[in-house]
Amino acid sequence: MATMNMAAPITFRPPEFTKSRHKTVIYLPKRIHISVFCASTGASTTTKPEIELEFIGPKPDENGKFPMDKAKAVSGEKLLRNIMSENKIELYAAYGKVMNCGGGGSCGTCIVEIIDGKDLLNERTNTELRYLKKKPESWRLACQTIVGNKENSGKVVVQRLPQWKK
Repeated sequence: MATMNMAAPITFRPPEFTKSRHKTVIYLPKRIHISVFCASTGASTTTKPEIELEFIGPKPDENGKFPMDKAKAVSGEKLLRNIMSENKIELYAAYGKVMNCGGGGSCGTCIVEIIDGKDLLNERTNTELRYLKKKPESWRLACQTIVGNKENSGKVVVQRLPQWKK
């Protein structure tokens, strides 16, 4: 049976964390040798749910087809306005480019229509209820609309509205 001198210093250097298993050895001066196996706490391999988005242009092109842009976003993490901005998808008409409120919900220049996937978005905010009270339920302010809820995934189809329709 091994004995240990309690006054002897113990030097322990923990392993760096990686995804593999480690053999950690603790050396006690001249008395005992202990081997310890540790499993690391590496990053989780689970992926976050994603929302696929399709953005239909406000006007048809010369062939009569509406232009379509696509993007993806992690569910529940971003506003529709920010997703469009990050993916360089045009949100504002000429007037809105100059007069938008920067996402405060006070100008209404970022109105979009949700064609499909309304259940994958947050409920209308108080700002939207006040600003869009006489507008169809499918209309939303992109600066107030959170895409997903961190648990769901699916597809949302968004129609960018022409200036005259607002």
